[in-house]
Amino acid sequence: MADETDHITTNLGNGALGNGADTAPQIALISQYVKDLSFENPNAPAVYQWQDQPQIDVQFNIGAEKVGDEVLEIALKIEVKAIAPQGTAFAVELLYAAIFGMRNVPEDQIQPFMLAEAPRLIFPFARRVLADAIRDGGFPPLLLDPIDFGALYLQQAQQMEVTTGEPAGHA
Repeated sequence: MADETDHITTNLGNGALGNGADTAPQIALISQYVKDLSFENPNAPAVYQWQDQPQIDVQFNIGAEKVGDEVLEIALKIEVKAIAPQGTAFAVELLYAAIFGMRNVPEDQIQPFMLAEAPRLIFPFARRVLADAIRDGGFPPLLLDPIDFGALYLQQAQQMEVTTGEPAGHA
């Protein structure tokens, strides 16, 4: 009886894979890392005596690069400047990246993944690195609010379509 069960299970397993063909879309996070980190405190030690709250300016940029067959690097660049009336309190630039393996992903799904889903996945880690760098520079940690990268991607795609008359992602 055990032999029959093993045989049936094996056959079901082979049938479920379509005769061994692996055609299901797959995406996996292979690695994530700090690619570049710069912290500047140009007015130390005087900055620690300033009473004014600095204005915080945060800029984001997303980059994607194919680094191999079915392998992409997604890089999230975050720049933060804190400027008070007396001058720059601090400036931080972080380039946080991740390597993703992709297999059998439809072409029309690659760009939305690169510009919306991948940044969403790595943002919490980049946020922590940024907060730690600012805290280690002697300032209260800056905890960035979560970002809806999906909504930003859709907004940018709509603007591109209005500007060019073609859907985003089509050449």
